[in-house]
Amino acid sequence: MELDLDSANAALRDASPAEIVRWALDQGGRTIATTSMGRNAAVMLHLVSRVDPSVPTIWVDTGYNLRDTYIVAERLIRDLDLNIHVYSPQMTSERRNAIMGGIPTVDETERHAEFTRQVKLEPFDRALAEFQPDIWLTGIRREETEHRKTLDIVSRDARGVIKVAPIFHWSDTDVAEYMARFDLPTCKHYFDPTKVLDGRECGLHTAA
Repeated sequence: MELDLDSANAALRDASPAEIVRWALDQGGRTIATTSMGRNAAVMLHLVSRVDPSVPTIWVDTGYNLRDTYIVAERLIRDLDLNIHVYSPQMTSERRNAIMGGIPTVDETERHAEFTRQVKLEPFDRALAEFQPDIWLTGIRREETEHRKTLDIVSRDARGVIKVAPIFHWSDTDVAEYMARFDLPTCKHYFDPTKVLDGRECGLHTAA
């Protein structure tokens, strides 16, 4: 999809998240949304579903989510009537733990990269192959990681997909206020095995 990123970002600079979602859908391309079902994931799920609940939402379930996450996820899927599509690794977490000796640390560069490929990137690649999106609605925010500070509301992913981030400039306070205003549920316990530490990328937004 051809798009002037500078013009798009200038036009959307002062737009609300809902207006940004509508803009993305108005481009006429194949569009997906993604979710981690992590803390405050309900914000993007709520935003997109209010504009168009038929948008396919991709959830890469690593197999390492905690019980609390699954309970909240099922509630959101039901209450927001999401068009959810779940992609899981080809190997179970227990089998992988036995083979790889558990979740690699961030210092184990090669093992961590292979682990990330198995639990996040390969399932997401399957989703991309199936949906072949032109536009990807994502909940990334500028302040979350150093990599995201180099992006904008609209950017082009290394895979060529146009990435649109409706809450890109929101602060933690903005997110908390939205969650409270709409009484949205959040999981108190969430674990991303590919990040380990806060401020790290999980791989989906940096993969080539």
